Amino acid sequence: MGLLGAVVAAAATAGLERAAASLPKEQRAPFERTNHRGETVTLLEGPVAVLGALAGVAAGSGSGRVKAAALLAGSVSGAVGAYDDLAGATETKGFRGHLSALKRGEVTSGAVKILGVGAAGLAAAALLPRSAKGVGAVAEIVADGALIAGTANLANLLDLRPGRALKAIATVSAPVASGPAGAVVGAAVASAPSDLGERSMLGDCGANGLGAITGTALAASLPRPLKVLALGAVVALNLASEKVSFTKVIAGNPTLDKIDQWGRRPR
Repeated sequence: MGLLGAVVAAAATAGLERAAASLPKEQRAPFERTNHRGETVTLLEGPVAVLGALAGVAAGSGSGRVKAAALLAGSVSGAVGAYDDLAGATETKGFRGHLSALKRGEVTSGAVKILGVGAAGLAAAALLPRSAKGVGAVAEIVADGALIAGTANLANLLDLRPGRALKAIATVSAPVASGPAGAVVGAAVASAPSDLGERSMLGDCGANGLGAITGTALAASLPRPLKVLALGAVVALNLASEKVSFTKVIAGNPTLDKIDQWGRRPR
């Protein structure tokens, strides 16, 4: 894991968090939402964590092309996530809902986010170094783009309870020996106290942005067999989310529930 990127990301995230907390109330109000307890939390954690992670990516180790890919994926995915956070309506949910609305000629903020994250994933994948040429290279770019975008969306699907998305992306990123992964871990660690304390949440901006950087690190670092397994798992979980509640599945499994509750306030 890139230690320098992790340290810079953690320091930048902590500093930005303090700056966000000092903003006047009227500037923080658009980012306030009601959480699962019915309490008010702020979505400012999202842009703070993404900006911190991007600083860590820029300062950390890794090739220039991998850094550029991670910066592109994280910034664009975070930006369209922020748009959905601020402009989104809650009536339309999931891929199916947003794509059905698009077929009817209704462009939802969620559809903008899906298209933006997908385009960012493909563009980031195209920047990654690769040895394949021709059709093989195109196939790899499509697969890597799907992994990046799918990881970004999966992180967002997990951001329904305090700390859940942060735990997932940090767990996935920690074993990957690359600068972008280290930056995600640093930003996640710095964001965890406020998130677990239920004062803030990642929102679409933070989950999509950090998830996209994580996906880029996986695409850049994993050997092909592990990358195929990772892509299969990401696609399967994204599809399952259309039919299954992750929260119910986690609550029904004692081990997953214990991990999910770690660091959180008691029920």
